[in-house]
Amino acid sequence: QVQLVESGGGSVQAGGSLRLSCAAYGYTYSVYFMGWFRQAPGKEREGVAVIDSDGSTSYADSVKGRFTIFQGGAKNTLYLQMNSLKPEDTAMYYCAADERGGMTAIQALGFFGYHYWGQGTQVTVSS
Repeated sequence: QVQLVESGGGSVQAGGSLRLSCAAYGYTYSVYFMGWFRQAPGKEREGVAVIDSDGSTSYADSVKGRFTIFQGGAKNTLYLQMNSLKPEDTAMYYCAADERGGMTAIQALGFFGYHYWGQGTQVTVSS
């Protein structure tokens, strides 16, 4: 079992920055993929960024060049550095993790059957 706890959300003006954190507890050595997903009111959940155990990453087109996903030294903490935030980035952001491989990071971005999910952290960007 893996437990995920997100933090770092908040309210910011357009153009600002936030860094989200996701602390992983439990059998973290088994994790292959970790990622950030978001869901805005009335919209479907979408993949934002994922990283695999080899460090390969994939990003949604809407955040490329603005967001960076990375892990802490022990890979027990996942981060999402968000710069140049836009009002359309407003959403609940979720951290996810899974032990299974067998797909590319690009495929993992569009996969929503992750075994483990955090409780979410709200990001609100005002214009």
